[in-house]
Amino acid sequence: MHPSSIARRCVRLVCGAASILVVGQAQAIFIVNQPWVAPAARGASTEAYMDLTSTDGATLVAVATDAAAAVAILKPGKTAKKADSVPLPERALVEMRPGGYRIALQRIVRTLKLGDRVMLTLTIRNADGTQQEIPVDAEVRLHSPIEDERAHKHVH
Repeated sequence: MHPSSIARRCVRLVCGAASILVVGQAQAIFIVNQPWVAPAARGASTEAYMDLTSTDGATLVAVATDAAAAVAILKPGKTAKKADSVPLPERALVEMRPGGYRIALQRIVRTLKLGDRVMLTLTIRNADGTQQEIPVDAEVRLHSPIEDERAHKHVH
């Protein structure tokens, strides 16, 4: 065999082994879209909303913020029943929205006015049992960004 063909085979073998290592170390991707918080006066309660997607199955297990004295994940429905967690099926969009799963911010520590920012930290349990904290920067607004965009497009 010619030395250059042996070298090419070695390069292919090394590249193939490297790609297997990269694939083996791949982690799930977690996506947060359109996070927002409804306005609220100091001492009152409000809710936070967003769209969540995980490339692998995951579970939202906790939420924290310094903007409220207490935080709870709420179940879908009109009543404020607490949920221990929110399942995030593989590659499925989970909408946290009014009337659906949502995040309650209780006893707000400062008035949240339109345009203010609220930092949230989501704790996610991945399919393999590991946990990660995801920082989320949510804007205080009256509607989701997509609702405002749709309303803006219909104004003539």
